[in-house]
Amino acid sequence: QVQLVESGGGLVQAGGSLRLSCAASGRTFSTLHMGWFRQAPGKEREFVSRISRSGSSTGYTDSVKGRFTISRDNAKNTVYLQMNSLKPEDTAVYYCAGGSWYSGSPHVSHYEYWGQGTQVTVSS
Repeated sequence: QVQLVESGGGLVQAGGSLRLSCAASGRTFSTLHMGWFRQAPGKEREFVSRISRSGSSTGYTDSVKGRFTISRDNAKNTVYLQMNSLKPEDTAVYYCAGGSWYSGSPHVSHYEYWGQGTQVTVSS
């Protein structure tokens, strides 16, 4: 029903910035709560950020607070993750996700739609 495609990943120096985009198909986008997750080699997929259906509520894992900003444009069926002051420990594959049954959730199991992921590499 919904297809998600991430873009904007790449290689950046520590202290630099990247903006990730997630383009969604379907008219149901505005009914979904959205999230960003990341997975580093050998580690479990972890929550990064979430945003409510209207965009009025957002949340972040502690390690990215003050550096990352999530936003959405429902008219464009797109969610964004602005990443500033990047650190080498931010290096991971970043995934966009959507869920229809829960809101404000940091749990992988509460999202049923997933993008293919985009690589973010932060060098020292």
